[in-house]
Amino acid sequence: MSLNVQHDMEQDCLTLQFGNHFDFSVHRQFHEACLGGRKPSRSYVIDLGEVDSMDSSALGMLMLLREHAGGDRAEIRIVNASSSLRGTLKVAGFDKLFTLH
Repeated sequence: MSLNVQHDMEQDCLTLQFGNHFDFSVHRQFHEACLGGRKPSRSYVIDLGEVDSMDSSALGMLMLLREHAGGDRAEIRIVNASSSLRGTLKVAGFDKLFTLH
């Protein structure tokens, strides 16, 4: 269970860097960092550079973040995803809901 959170106060950008697994084991940390009673940041970066696997709860967490951040107005970038994770995100239609880099 590993989640590193950085907040750039000047840009109001919250960056989340995950360890090997983006799954239910990081749900509590994810919720506290992104949703737990705080106002939405202006933008978010989800760094999947170290992630080997993600499950359906990870997709659900991303959807909760999108809703919290303003839905269609949300600025959320998913970066450094491996080709297999990019494939999973595209199959789920997340390439239409988030910016994939």
